[in-house]
Amino acid sequence: MGTITTSDGTEIFYKDWGSGQPIVFSHGWPLSSDDRDAQMLFFLHHGFQVIAHDRRGHGRSTQTADGHDMDRYADDLAALTEHLDLHDPVHVGHSSAAKRVRRCGGGAAVTHWSPVAAATVGQALFDEVAKG
Repeated sequence: MGTITTSDGTEIFYKDWGSGQPIVFSHGWPLSSDDRDAQMLFFLHHGFQVIAHDRRGHGRSTQTADGHDMDRYADDLAALTEHLDLHDPVHVGHSSAAKRVRRCGGGAAVTHWSPVAAATVGQALFDEVAKG
């Protein structure tokens, strides 16, 4: 667990467990990274590196009044991906996070992304990630 500080001074909390192919989980409103723990443990036990962050204004990240738009959320996700020096990460976004991941996907930081409903994260996603 750790934090990064974004260009506007906001601290973004994240969890980073394991090693292997990285999977980055992004939560929707009004959740936090804790809501991805079951999926993270599943993939951790299958040999993946799993990362989840609390978006600004949520969970353990800075409770800021500024920067609550998809562009800033995407910038925060890109900053985290760059900070952790992730190579070929799979980004999984639930609800509004699917937009954040997709918007971030325009840059080099995101090469794979998957918008999912909470109920579908698990074996089906594992099968998809395992295929490459």
